[in-house]
Amino acid sequence: MIVACDTAAVPYGHRFDACRNRSRKGYADVRPEPARRPRRRRPPQQPYGSTPAAPLDAAQDKQWAAFAHLGGILWILPSLIIYLVFKDRGRLTNQEAKEALNWQITWILAWIASQIIGAILAFTGIGLLLFSLLIPWALYIVNLVFSILGFVRVNGGGTYRYPVNFRFIK
Repeated sequence: MIVACDTAAVPYGHRFDACRNRSRKGYADVRPEPARRPRRRRPPQQPYGSTPAAPLDAAQDKQWAAFAHLGGILWILPSLIIYLVFKDRGRLTNQEAKEALNWQITWILAWIASQIIGAILAFTGIGLLLFSLLIPWALYIVNLVFSILGFVRVNGGGTYRYPVNFRFIK
C-alpha cells in the first residue's frame, strides 16, 4: 500500500521522492534513471604554435631571393610577402628580400612625393605635365630597370645593392 503524501506542504516544483518511495513489502515505486550516453573521448588538442618551416636549400634560397627583386615590377607587395614568409628560412633570401623591400619603400616615397608636387603645381601647365605624368613614368622605368638588374645579378649567384636606397628595414 502506497502512503499518500500531503502535497499542500511541499512548494510547487519540488519532487515528492519521499512520498513515492514508500511502498509495501519492499517494492519501490521508483522510475528507472535514464540511460547515460557513453562519453566520447576527445583527441588531444594540438598546440597553438606552429612548428618552424624547414630551411631552404641553396637553389631555393637563390630562387626566392631573385624573385624578391623581380617582384618589384609589381610594386611593394611581392617583396613584402617574400620577406615576411621566407626571411627566417634562408640567409640570402633574408638579405635580398630586405634590400628589395627597402628599394620598394624608397621608390614609393619618391613616387608619392612627385604626385604631391604635381598636385601643388597643377595650376601651372608645366607642373601638371612634368610632375604628374613624366616624373612618375620615369620613376617606374627606373624601378623596372633596377628590379630586373637585381633579379639577373642574384639569379646569377651574386648579391645586388640598389644605387640609391634608404635602409628602412635593417
